[in-house]
Amino acid sequence: MNLPAYEAATINADSIVTDLVNCSANTLIINAGGIMAFYPTKLDFHYTNPFLKNNHVLADVVSKCHQKDIKVIVRFDFSRVHESIFKAHADWCYISPKGERIINTDMYVVSINAPYVQEKAFKIIEEVTDLFPIDGIFLNMPGYQVNNPYEGKYHGIDQNEYDKKAFSSFTNGQTLPTEENKADPLFQKYLEFKKHTVEDWSERLHKLVKSKNPQIAICTYSDKFVDIIRHESQSMTTLPYWPYTASDNVGNAVNSFPNHIISNASIQQISFQSRYNAVEPNETQIRLYENIANGSGLDMSMMGDMRGYEDERNYPVFKKVYGFHKKNEAYFGKYKSVAKIAVIAPGAWPNGEPMQEYRGIQLMLREAHIPFDIVEDGQIENLPDKIKDYKLLILPEITYLKPEAIRILKEASQQGTHLIATNRTLFDSPETLLELFGAKIEKKDNDGAGNYLVPDNRDIFKSFKGQSMLFWKFNLGLYDLSAADQRLLPVLAKGRPGPPEIIGGHDPTGYFAAAIKNHPKSKAVIFPISLGRIYYMHGYQEHKNLLLDMIGHILPKADQVIQTNAPARVETILKEFTRNTVSNRNKTESEGMILHLVNLTGFSGNTYFDPLPLHDLNFKVKSTKKPVKVFTLTTQKPVAFTWKNGAIDLKLEHLNEFESIVMEW
Repeated sequence: MNLPAYEAATINADSIVTDLVNCSANTLIINAGGIMAFYPTKLDFHYTNPFLKNNHVLADVVSKCHQKDIKVIVRFDFSRVHESIFKAHADWCYISPKGERIINTDMYVVSINAPYVQEKAFKIIEEVTDLFPIDGIFLNMPGYQVNNPYEGKYHGIDQNEYDKKAFSSFTNGQTLPTEENKADPLFQKYLEFKKHTVEDWSERLHKLVKSKNPQIAICTYSDKFVDIIRHESQSMTTLPYWPYTASDNVGNAVNSFPNHIISNASIQQISFQSRYNAVEPNETQIRLYENIANGSGLDMSMMGDMRGYEDERNYPVFKKVYGFHKKNEAYFGKYKSVAKIAVIAPGAWPNGEPMQEYRGIQLMLREAHIPFDIVEDGQIENLPDKIKDYKLLILPEITYLKPEAIRILKEASQQGTHLIATNRTLFDSPETLLELFGAKIEKKDNDGAGNYLVPDNRDIFKSFKGQSMLFWKFNLGLYDLSAADQRLLPVLAKGRPGPPEIIGGHDPTGYFAAAIKNHPKSKAVIFPISLGRIYYMHGYQEHKNLLLDMIGHILPKADQVIQTNAPARVETILKEFTRNTVSNRNKTESEGMILHLVNLTGFSGNTYFDPLPLHDLNFKVKSTKKPVKVFTLTTQKPVAFTWKNGAIDLKLEHLNEFESIVMEW
């Protein structure tokens, strides 16, 4: 419950607990402090909520939740202070390279290296943990701020004097940068500085909290010195919408940070400007089911109390999906991936063209029912054995990797892991591009609108019956691929687009849109084109088939893990599972497989309708073991199956919005 200040005057502990129980929720996140105190603080630098009338309301909520065995995590936000604090301590607050403050009405963004965050925040947390028997703390908007997200305005790197001094000390006298430029060594040093300062603060917080009570969970959006990593499925303000947001977020987090609990929140508001309008119930339903399928607990975030909420359409969804999770909890959350393919993600919160490229590649694989993991680019160096265990790594416009990550990629390639890179991947490491892919950049940014690609090698590109030219738009990099072993997809010139009487002139340019370099135990493929982006934005099957055909060429059995007649808009998520029970806490041996099916047939690209009911879905699931029994979790009824030649054959008579098919060994 992200409580607006004014709701402090009306919230009621009894009704809150009643609503939580009715929704089968076992944990509540509720405001405590930071921007404002939702309790009677004694600290003069902690602004008190002016609407607070009942000084015991937070204590009552904690007490009555505990009576129903509901955990309480209290919410802190140390990103801003009230104007009264700013007037007394302006040096605690953010200042841009242009001398601007980031202000939201009467709240001022603070500087992470100034005394409020470095000292006073710990005093606030200490006061709360001393006053209330809480079960966890949640930190909202931690770290460095460069944007005013509520106004969509970028302000730049904080130039607060405390930041300048801290950076100078960290770098032995260097000056704080004023621009974010990944190619600038000083900015790379600044990224190291930010990581160091955030982790130092997090470690100090961890020591403080655990000294009070080691069972208090720490939850936020980062990973160091944290028990629960939280992510968010948010509504998109630009088309196309992304119905896989929960699978994307959870898949990224569980594989990038395998030793953490993951909790992906379905954010109910449509946008910051539309707080009082919730997203469509079918969208919420998809998010929550994808959470279950990928290994997150259920997590829902809304503005304020459930009583008197301005948009209650999602309440039946909460009750249905949370109730389903509660009933079948033992089968959820303790998973092992079966995927032999990993897609490298451009960070935890991708944006811009790299995000479009990344999502487009995901979309191709999801629609083809090919299992894959997601690993954040910054975590490659921390997961060398995991990375080298994949049969194929796909790098969708991963423009920068640390030297250690590049070394791991090279070792993986040497040991037998295939690589596929798209668009501007590794453009700032020309020696790596040449060594791994036999590629040399001549022009990395080139508008390909009007060019055509020729699917020339039909032993590889088998899906192009009746097509000799494939249209293109977006980026088409001009690369020297002469050091590769095979050059593919000749690029044709733009020629004459019209009028119809004079079209033509699409002659070979001498450039190619793909190449394969053979290594002793693997192949490395490069598509110096925005292959994912064009599919994400336009959805033409020909562009998806370029990737799928290439995967089929270098990893022929990739599409045999799951074979089905289910539509492309049925998301298939296959995991090995161990029962998630107290007695199994330390058990790692798998007890079977579980195939989750999320029915997305009601998603039209810009609207979420009810999913279409589907019938007579056949599945062949690769399995080295014969199941003892197969059944569905929605009905608890057995499913007839056969097992032969290392695969389970089964038929699902009916699929509504979601199903979990359990195959116990």
